[in-house]
Amino acid sequence: MTFRNRLQYLLVVRLQISNKEALALILSGKVLVNGLVVKSNCELSQTDEVVFEGKILQESKKMIYVAYYKPRGIETTLNTQIEDNLKEVLPFEEELFPVGRLDKASEGLLLLTNDGTVYDKILRNENKTEKDYIVEVDKPINDEFVELMSSGIVIMGKKTLPCEVVQLDDCVFKITLVQGLNRQIRRMCYKLNYEVLSLKRVRIGNIDLGDLKAGEYRFLDFQGFKTSKV
Repeated sequence: MTFRNRLQYLLVVRLQISNKEALALILSGKVLVNGLVVKSNCELSQTDEVVFEGKILQESKKMIYVAYYKPRGIETTLNTQIEDNLKEVLPFEEELFPVGRLDKASEGLLLLTNDGTVYDKILRNENKTEKDYIVEVDKPINDEFVELMSSGIVIMGKKTLPCEVVQLDDCVFKITLVQGLNRQIRRMCYKLNYEVLSLKRVRIGNIDLGDLKAGEYRFLDFQGFKTSKV
């Protein structure tokens, strides 16, 4: 899906005219972008308002950025045909979509937005952005476990990238990943004969979960929403 278009393209689609006619309207000064006359085929964003002869061709869209604590047991999907989907529990009137995902049995920080440009950038940088998880397993861990997890585990025929693992308690550790393989932490632990009892994501880039509780959220501004690698 394209989230940024040229003004000429918008005129062609909304007015059902040719490219030549659209360009002529722009050069004539009859098109307003955010209340100002433009005479060039400028690039538009979702927040730009476009008016031609008093008719709004594109409304200015308010961009929303949210840090949300996804509860355990909720699927990271907006598909209402899937049981326990995210859309059922989100309290927002606007259509917000999740950036990345957390599996149903996991909980913690999930980023939500209606800004497709930021969504694309974060997903493109997913394998460069640090993500912290607090994990509890079914039995005590030791130095060997920490070393093996840190150096990488072969899962799904592929060795995971080196990562930072810090033991926090007998059965609890923090892991920092720069990958987003499917059920990666659970698969890594399983290969070492451990079962994950709980898994919580507490950081994505420069955004922390903070003191949010399950189901709670806080709004972020654009700069606060972007991860450090975007």
